[in-house]
Amino acid sequence: MQPVRVIDLGRMGYDEAWALQKRLQADLVARKRRGEAPDHLLLLVEHPPVITLGQSGRRANVLLTDDALAARGIAFRHVDRGGDVTYHGPGQFVAYPILDLERFRPDLHAYLRSLEETVIAACADVGVDAGRYTDAHGKRETGVWVGERGEERKVCAFGIRCTRWVTMHGLALNVNTDLAAFEHIVPCGIGDRGVTSLARELGHAVDEADVRARWLAYFAERFGARLLTGEWDDGESGAQPTDGVAGLGA
Repeated sequence: MQPVRVIDLGRMGYDEAWALQKRLQADLVARKRRGEAPDHLLLLVEHPPVITLGQSGRRANVLLTDDALAARGIAFRHVDRGGDVTYHGPGQFVAYPILDLERFRPDLHAYLRSLEETVIAACADVGVDAGRYTDAHGKRETGVWVGERGEERKVCAFGIRCTRWVTMHGLALNVNTDLAAFEHIVPCGIGDRGVTSLARELGHAVDEADVRARWLAYFAERFGARLLTGEWDDGESGAQPTDGVAGLGA
């Protein structure tokens, strides 16, 4: 089983979390080049309101100017992940795995499908029937969706970056997210499908800690990971690992 250290960042600004990801990914890549095999990392975080546009995205899918977004308390960032545009904010569960896929399976498509499976399983646990989406032309859209054919709504978005098989960025699951901010974008560049949250689908607020614990268990199971706890401090962020995770998926 691969050791994955879980780090709970709490609520952290997007820029700070992004800089931390880049630094930790670069460190893991450097240590890998030296022949080392350090622990993989899994960052858990909630962001203040921010809209992010991936490398393959179009600015036209952001429907307001930067100034108009700022007036509404929403930051905008053009970032180095794959995918198009999405929103992060309170009530959303965000996970950033920093994994050396060569110690798992060096296949980015398989990696994304595995992440999707962990979210689909966690959604099922709380009573939401979720799955994947293929459009009318047979194109598979990355993400996790709910709803009948023709009425699909995305509940979890994905976007990753990989350097020498070491990943960063990850997934954003709408748990109790205020979905109003999604009206300012064309989510993931898909204009004819909606966005939802677990709370909207169930009709009531959802225990975010419970969703996180369930997802971590499925992540450990699907990836064959041994989730580590204990003190951790990278010397700059002061970030500490999640408590009470040891043994999940063992």
